[in-house]
Amino acid sequence: MSGNAIIAQSGGPTAVINNSVCGVIQEWYRANTGGKMYAGIAGIKGILEGDIIDLGYQDPKVIDGLRYTPGAGLWSCRYKVNGDDQEKLIDICKKLNIRYFFYNGGNDSMDTAYKTYQAAVASGWEMQVIGVPKTVDNDLPFTDHCPGYGSAAKYIATTVLETGYDLQSVSTKTKVTILEAMGRNAGWLTAAGALAKRTPDEAPHLIYLPEVAFSKDQFLKDVEAVYKRLGYVYIVASEGLADADGNYFCASDNKDAFGHAQLSGLGDALKQVVEGELGLKARCNTLGSAQRSATHWASKTDMDEAYAAGATAVKYALAGKTGVMVSLDRAPGNVYQCTMGEVPLEKVANIEKKIPLEWINQEHNYVTQEFIDYARPLIIGEPTLPMENGVPAYVTIDRNLGKVNL
Repeated sequence: MSGNAIIAQSGGPTAVINNSVCGVIQEWYRANTGGKMYAGIAGIKGILEGDIIDLGYQDPKVIDGLRYTPGAGLWSCRYKVNGDDQEKLIDICKKLNIRYFFYNGGNDSMDTAYKTYQAAVASGWEMQVIGVPKTVDNDLPFTDHCPGYGSAAKYIATTVLETGYDLQSVSTKTKVTILEAMGRNAGWLTAAGALAKRTPDEAPHLIYLPEVAFSKDQFLKDVEAVYKRLGYVYIVASEGLADADGNYFCASDNKDAFGHAQLSGLGDALKQVVEGELGLKARCNTLGSAQRSATHWASKTDMDEAYAAGATAVKYALAGKTGVMVSLDRAPGNVYQCTMGEVPLEKVANIEKKIPLEWINQEHNYVTQEFIDYARPLIIGEPTLPMENGVPAYVTIDRNLGKVNL
């Protein structure tokens, strides 16, 4: 089908999200369809506002540099599409003869992609809509894992390893270190802290996940037991810890565009509990966006798979597929192998995949070997980045180059 294409991103960035965008763009030009490749600046919101550029005007070296650049290279948004938006979106696609629509993101972004697909079908506008997965939370269903998770997991594990050495080697008053990791309802990123442990006494000693109810009393008992044995305690905890009634341990009254409560302050709250109840000096490390931005320590496996997911999206679309998200499928066996698959967008939109309960220990304060075996292959390999003056030479798309007038 002749026509043009568009790519956009939304949601939180990852260390490898731009690999997927690069994969989409470069595969589109390799296919030599004759159509233009547009980009929506700042996601679906930018498309609706007419903030669109023709990527053909960008320096190919900049496009290639996206493979080594963190953040959302096409900028991002958190915006919930409504009925009026869908009609406007299709009108814009008709004006630009967009027949191939690629959307890169997580749960909420797949909802946007699915609504775009529905709008195209309802209006009779023939357009191939493909979702390209990404999320450090690793919570998209029907895919073995998500691009972005392996790199964030690698960063978390390394941070735990390094700060664990710091804790055990310095004789100070600080006896407890708490690392707060991202994860609202799924603890995949928090659990990755376990990848740092090589011996029974090394950090982390305790891991708390949102998949199971959090008990402050049991938490204090756990901490006290480890302290009596080692004289120090390293804890990794998810920002989304909640009690048996589903009440978040730390959440503000603010909500995002999709109605999600804003979570913050979990690590500091646990620090106060430890110091107030046990009398142990504690330190809280909150990484924030650092855990999703560390391309300098990304997983090479993750980078390559993210690129492949983007390139596969174009291949699927040109083969006539639509209304699907690219999935990453792990082959059975002891040797890690991953191939690209597909899943209908309706099955992944706004649906979260959590850590299987059998991968959490009976005490609910650590993960099992099954999780370690699952996650370990995803963090393998290190990138070689172009450097300038001692820091990575990242690139930036010129959002004013090739501006489209609607």
